[in-house]
Amino acid sequence: MKLDAKNKVFDRVDLRGLLKEGGRELGVAVSDNEIALFLRYLQELKEWGRKINLTAIKDEKEIAVRHFLDSLSVVRSLGDGMSLLDIGSGAGFPGIPLKIARPDLGVVLLDSVGKKVHFMRNVIRALGLRGIEAIHGRAEDRSLLKRFVGSFDIVTSRAFSRLRGFLEVSLPYLKEGGIIIAIKGPKGSSELKDAAELKNIELIKIDEVILPFSDVTVQHLIFKKSWEGK
Repeated sequence: MKLDAKNKVFDRVDLRGLLKEGGRELGVAVSDNEIALFLRYLQELKEWGRKINLTAIKDEKEIAVRHFLDSLSVVRSLGDGMSLLDIGSGAGFPGIPLKIARPDLGVVLLDSVGKKVHFMRNVIRALGLRGIEAIHGRAEDRSLLKRFVGSFDIVTSRAFSRLRGFLEVSLPYLKEGGIIIAIKGPKGSSELKDAAELKNIELIKIDEVILPFSDVTVQHLIFKKSWEGK
């Protein structure tokens, strides 16, 4: 199903149906309460987007697919009660949608742009989410490393331009055996050669996903932190 104005299926599905059916295609059961949270999130995106640049996508259904469902595609890689660090969260993707769908997930959102952090904190309050916080800073900051070293089961990002840089800054935050999920476009695996020499990390899976109601393909490059000295 293609994400364009000519597609009759896409056009006739309302936002609630799109989120519910799209979630089902991704193996995620999205409840009516969770749909209400996504719609409130969308409202905040639109209101704040008039003042600051949060997303180049303005159409509500495209936001639902390219941001909400794209984020939910990560759910298949999550275990129960995990902790997740989302680096370069921007407007909260994928961390906030994952928290909505998986309330048991402990989430830290990290971004270097103060206005975006304020937005994410506002969304957390507006949605009444617990066990999630938004922090202003960079992953390279020593104060953050000291606070969170070895703290997370998962580190993820959609924002890093190069895979190697993302892996290097993510590793110190992971628990032993933790995983890194780099969310990339359809050619993301072409960056693997740049990261081939990194130690204490191994590629365990490339998960390719076609987003529901679209022809957009994303790749999840999934790495596992190995034991020091291995």
